[in-house]
Amino acid sequence: MTQSEAFKALYDTIVKLRGPGGCPWDREQNPSTLREALVEETYECLEAIDENDPAHIAEELGDLFLVVTMIAYMHEQEGKFSVSDALVKINEKLIRRHPHVFGDVKVKDSAEVLENWAEIKKNQEGRGNKESILDEVSCGIPVMDRAYKLQKKAAKLGFNWQSTEGVIEKIQEEIGEVQDALRSSKDDGKLEEELGDLLFSAINLCRYLKVDPSVALRRTNGKFTERFKYVEKKMKETGQEMNNENLEIMEGFWIESKKAKE
Repeated sequence: MTQSEAFKALYDTIVKLRGPGGCPWDREQNPSTLREALVEETYECLEAIDENDPAHIAEELGDLFLVVTMIAYMHEQEGKFSVSDALVKINEKLIRRHPHVFGDVKVKDSAEVLENWAEIKKNQEGRGNKESILDEVSCGIPVMDRAYKLQKKAAKLGFNWQSTEGVIEKIQEEIGEVQDALRSSKDDGKLEEELGDLLFSAINLCRYLKVDPSVALRRTNGKFTERFKYVEKKMKETGQEMNNENLEIMEGFWIESKKAKE
């Protein structure tokens, strides 16, 4: 089956699901009710990419295609735009923003590609006329990703640390302020504020070192999950309960799980 045939088959299936005699659940959905599914499928796709499992990646991309096409078709049903309109627009945008490929513009590296991309958004598409450069960062993305992107935007205008040491000192400063809040304040709002500052500074260190914090945290989540499951397995094998009284034993198995991967 060709790519065009495969997409038409998906489209036809969605039309049937949403049409008379289709699936009651699918017919009840709207773009708002599928927002959570869109986010969930995106993160499941990211997980598959991290696992580097081609079969899993193909499956999760298919799920993502389904949700995206379903949402587009919902708008088509309402006469707002068609699925093909969305595809035509993204294709036109790709061609417009790659004049070094589809035109006669010359670029020396990827950094210049990104500069041209930003200029095209601003001058040709009128999408850069905002009160602040930070207004270009969507409020709808996950908060950690938003913090990362806000910092990247500010850094483009020179609002950036001059050294790694400066960023680390800022993190240490924020840790001190968290400790001060714990000692001297009963205001949970103040502690929340200081912890937020600490998280923001840690994300800033990731950005400064060119590490995507979401990718780094996903890796750590995976590592924690694997090690904790090892502890659960060993505690069960030795007939011991997982509780605070057995914390020292659990820590021993945790260290054992770490060494097993070294």
